[in-house]
Amino acid sequence: MKRVLANKKAIALFVLPAFVIYTVFVMLPVVWSLYYSLYSGSPGLDWEFVGIDNYISLFSDKNFLRALTVNCKYIIVVTTGQVGLGLVLALMFKFWLKRCKTIIRTLVFFPVVLPTVAVGQLFSKIYEIQPNYGLLNSFLDSIGLSNLVQPWIGQESTALWALCVMDIWVAMGFYSVIYYGALLDIPDDVIEAAKIDGCSGWSLFRRILLPLLRPIVITCLVFSFSGTVKMFESALALTNGGPGGATKSLSMYMYDVSFTYNKVGYGSVIAIVIFLICVGGSMLINRFDVKE
Repeated sequence: MKRVLANKKAIALFVLPAFVIYTVFVMLPVVWSLYYSLYSGSPGLDWEFVGIDNYISLFSDKNFLRALTVNCKYIIVVTTGQVGLGLVLALMFKFWLKRCKTIIRTLVFFPVVLPTVAVGQLFSKIYEIQPNYGLLNSFLDSIGLSNLVQPWIGQESTALWALCVMDIWVAMGFYSVIYYGALLDIPDDVIEAAKIDGCSGWSLFRRILLPLLRPIVITCLVFSFSGTVKMFESALALTNGGPGGATKSLSMYMYDVSFTYNKVGYGSVIAIVIFLICVGGSMLINRFDVKE
């Protein structure tokens, strides 16, 4: 194996197929979008070179700014929830659940493999208020909190947070499995030695477990951030971007601009912005992975 890895031709042979696929399906579309972003209209339909006018228009586009705000709120809440609750679940699997933890891990992971449309339909029934109360409103009514009964996905003030709850529920099991695997790799001798030295509870987590888990935390943050930036399917399945654009993300706005209004050039600018946010955010997160 060492002989193979020392051979630069062998390394090139292994890397070349992946590099070609990455170039064709990732880099070329980005370059193509950059080219399209300098034009207005759609190819073959009012296709005109406008230079950077599309980029300048972004700053005065209220719909774009609102979609950007929605995306930012969604990214902060969902990334924190997915990664944070995933870590909490993994700690429970490791230190507190002694029985049936395999079954519980399977149940927690199960939402990850469900189709997005099915999850959207499930939560639309949970949040339902008409013609009958859904699970959430029925529960609130049954415990005497009928004043909290409301159309959770039918009003702008709660629709985005209802969507965030759904997406956190779906993905936290995925991150819990990743964290649990990392916790299993930590030698028990290290944990026992820390306990003997007086570390327990929060002190054990902050001083021993968290530093050892830092590379995994960074990886999970990058995964979750990249997924939330591209927020599309779940919002489409649960709220279709409504009500009143309260859950319309940059990806959804880009789709509408490009394919509903045939402004492919302007849609390409929004795609470039999404790409830059994804790359910039991932680089910022990775800056915290500094070895001391």
